[in-house]
Amino acid sequence: MNTVTPRIFVAATEQNDGKTTTCLGLFAALQKRLGRIGYIKPVGQRFVSVDGVKIDEDSVLIEQTYKVHTPLEAMSPIAIEPDFTRKYIEQSNRDNLVRRIQNSFDRAAWEKDFVIIEGSGHAGVGSVFDLSNATVARHLSSKVILVTRGGIGRPVDEIALNKALFEKEGVEVLGAIVNKVIPAKFDVVREFAGRGLARLGVELLGCIPEDPVLAKPTLGQICKTIKGKFLHGGERSRRQVKNVVIGAMSTARVTDFFTPGTLIISPGDREDILLAALAATNQSSPDGHGLAGLILSGDTLPDAALLEMVKASQLPVISSALDSYTVASNIHSMTVKTLPGDREKIDKIQALIESEVQIDRLLEKIGVTRG
Repeated sequence: MNTVTPRIFVAATEQNDGKTTTCLGLFAALQKRLGRIGYIKPVGQRFVSVDGVKIDEDSVLIEQTYKVHTPLEAMSPIAIEPDFTRKYIEQSNRDNLVRRIQNSFDRAAWEKDFVIIEGSGHAGVGSVFDLSNATVARHLSSKVILVTRGGIGRPVDEIALNKALFEKEGVEVLGAIVNKVIPAKFDVVREFAGRGLARLGVELLGCIPEDPVLAKPTLGQICKTIKGKFLHGGERSRRQVKNVVIGAMSTARVTDFFTPGTLIISPGDREDILLAALAATNQSSPDGHGLAGLILSGDTLPDAALLEMVKASQLPVISSALDSYTVASNIHSMTVKTLPGDREKIDKIQALIESEVQIDRLLEKIGVTRG
């Protein structure tokens, strides 16, 4: 296996702490400094089908954003299907899986100046099939940076736990990045989390403030989360949702919440709210970009005449079988992922990593010299 090309393994203390966000930003920052950057996610748990091959969705995001020029199957060698773990326990094939990961790394590193390796959660994820993040990092001869969520006590505690498992595998943790820090607490978190981590022998390489742009879902993501379908305006599925309001009040009251970017949830038989939403859309702007959209809950639809008015408008409308409360609850608890083509989010991520993470210090700790 290639042991020459510089690399870094990006792990996290928990799922959804910001590994992919970090990798997206690191890719651009390292590309600017070093040139040709490779990427691999050895073990993926969320995948899509690409030409009949199961590929981790984060690998697709990186490829479509940066045109890595590496076969997708090399960037995503192992996709954990629902019955993967059971089959492995019945008949383990560890050596074959390790060989596949190492061969894929060689392809990902081919003619590259640096490789980013994205993990699949905390240090122990994958232990059930003998491929924990700590084990994979060891097999790929990589040092690690840990991404954790904003705060002081909890991040330091979580990093201490993860660091112990990486060190048990003989893998060095170079530093940590604290993500999603509340802006009002940013300076305090950076100082005291840095001091707390230093006591563990872990350098704080950066703090990234929480940004509202990155936390807002699109209509398409919401539609998928609530198992809905677009009745109209599906071509606007990338429209970002800034606020969510349940139309369970009088028409006069609900219109007070008709602000740009607001998504209205209403039963399909509340024709008064539908008419008010249509009126607000027609008065907002030529492209109807006032309200983000409308969700018709409870599997109920307006009468045919009103449905035709909806389809003639600029207002995206989604139908869901779930009741209004469940729709709102699912939206509130959903995980917002960056998708290919989310240019505003990707630009924001790149700017945040460049400004808030000590990229040059990271390269220095890895032993990479810039030519």
